[in-house]
Amino acid sequence: MTTPVPSIEQLQELDLPAPVSYWPQTWGWGVLLGALVLGVLILAGRRWLRWRRDAYRREALARLNVLQDMRELPELLKRVALSMPLGAEERQRVPTLSGVEWQAFLQRHAGVPVADDLSQRLAELAYGTAPADEHLLAQCKAWVEHHHVAA
Repeated sequence: MTTPVPSIEQLQELDLPAPVSYWPQTWGWGVLLGALVLGVLILAGRRWLRWRRDAYRREALARLNVLQDMRELPELLKRVALSMPLGAEERQRVPTLSGVEWQAFLQRHAGVPVADDLSQRLAELAYGTAPADEHLLAQCKAWVEHHHVAA
């Protein structure tokens, strides 16, 4: 018995394997990707809302940078306080705050240390009994930049 010798013409090419997919094969990776996209969207939404909420702060800082008459400083700080997202009761009290209550408000919402006589110096400046100085302007800028709102 003789076995036939295969010839080269009888050889066939092997099929290539299926290409590897870039999409993950397990559902866990899809869930992880979905959670990551959702997290990024939530983070972007929160930053956008914060940016919109702080529009009054950016406007006040721009006004402080071009302030000509320093006697406008107390009014500007009061406007910032009125523009802050506060509770209804506290918002109603802001226009009437003066003296010790105004100082307490400024200190309560300050993100940086506030001088103990800031409200007094602002009142003196508003009524023209004290000269304005750059230190007072710097303190007011720092308060506007760093004040915090528990919202």
